[in-house]
Amino acid sequence: MKKVTIPQLVRSKEKLVMLTAYDYWTAQLVDHAGADMILVGDSLGMVVQGKQNTLSVTVDEIVYHCKAVSRGRQRALIVGDMPYLSYHVSPEDTIRNAGKIIREGHVDAVKLEGGRKRIPMINALLDAEIPVMGHLGLTPQSIHAIGGFKVQGKDEESRDRIKAAALALQEAGVFALVLECIPYDLAREVSDLLEIPTIGIGAGPYCGGQVLVTHDLLGLNFGHTPKFVRQFANLGELGTAAVKGFCQSVKEGSFPTLDESYSARKNKAVPLYGGSQLPLEETRN
Repeated sequence: MKKVTIPQLVRSKEKLVMLTAYDYWTAQLVDHAGADMILVGDSLGMVVQGKQNTLSVTVDEIVYHCKAVSRGRQRALIVGDMPYLSYHVSPEDTIRNAGKIIREGHVDAVKLEGGRKRIPMINALLDAEIPVMGHLGLTPQSIHAIGGFKVQGKDEESRDRIKAAALALQEAGVFALVLECIPYDLAREVSDLLEIPTIGIGAGPYCGGQVLVTHDLLGLNFGHTPKFVRQFANLGELGTAAVKGFCQSVKEGSFPTLDESYSARKNKAVPLYGGSQLPLEETRN
């Protein structure tokens, strides 16, 4: 199976699909399902760690999760988020942090937030042969400056600023651009302006592709569900029912049965945990 490449994505005439993954299992799931890109986002701070925002996620944490995801990927392109303050200080720090995500996390590209002020950092990354994805609109690392998780680009000044920033990022050399939580007509204007793909999240149907947090589309989010999320399954409800069933079976003594237990009559090696051979008693006689 051939891996997706950046030139393929840029040339693609089809809608692109990007989904988040933070672990080996989820990476396998979204990769096998056909996602073009996997985003190891700093959203892990909220989704996995239960924090209120993404600001305390570190480079080392991103690298840790990227490693796990890279082991589960066969086809999709992996993009690692650059967390807060990993690209805000100097081009040298930016290259060092991005290089660590690329080299140790085994990802194919990095993503960073922001407009024109990020161009020196983008130039430095591209000079170091590190592909960069941009991110405009609602940029979660700027929530204190913008006053929270709010839709951006609702007035003419901010709309013009987003369009100008999108063109500047394209000229700087980003290979794709995430547009988060902006009006759909603005997302359409930006997408029409650019030659590179736009990837929308809460930005309507006119982008060149879409990204969602995988936990959200699977219904694994027990908190607030944003307006732009469609749940394609409710695994949270199914999982809760399954765990309740397990708890009840244990308490009433119906699990495990003897058929689910080992006896001393036979002994042979059986595969456990991905195929390792351990001598265990036969499960059924």
